Amino acid sequence: MRLNDFLTRELDGRGVVDNKRDVLPEEFFKDPTKYIRDKGALNEIQASGRYLSMKRAVKGEVIFDEDIRKLCDKGVNSLPGWSLAAAEVKAAVHNSNKHFLNAAAEEVRNPTTTSAPEKLEGLYESVHNARRSHAVELPDGVERKKTGTGMGVHEGKPEQSWKYREADDAIEENDAVQQFGVEHLPC
Repeated sequence: MRLNDFLTRELDGRGVVDNKRDVLPEEFFKDPTKYIRDKGALNEIQASGRYLSMKRAVKGEVIFDEDIRKLCDKGVNSLPGWSLAAAEVKAAVHNSNKHFLNAAAEEVRNPTTTSAPEKLEGLYESVHNARRSHAVELPDGVERKKTGTGMGVHEGKPEQSWKYREADDAIEENDAVQQFGVEHLPC
């Protein structure tokens, strides 16, 4: 996200800069006065909660990127590599990232989550145990009188109730009613 995107989306366009000064947020937060010269607009922007939230998020990303770069320079590019890294390599990483990496490495060593299937309960169970069925018209007789609707439910897939015919290079339904609907008037 670029500076103008942030200002437009989060701050209703206050302080939008010309395209030559539209930069990534990390550049903007290094020196905001370089990009927004109107002191009143800058003060209003800096007082907003959204600005402060974005500043914290960008700072966290910058620190994370620095730590990744340091670790890669030392040859640490995986969780097992982190587990085996020397103490001085780990000491160079910021505490928040260090705690995250330690927790992730511990989870790999001793998983606390299970992958066993869980029994679904309640409404979801009906979806889980669903069977295919379809409605059919019942013939005249006792069954039709029992339902009162003339319809019944049968399990399984329905029989194919329509026929196809070849038409040039395509296959189409052989049903005049569905092939030729009501004509529409031109608008």
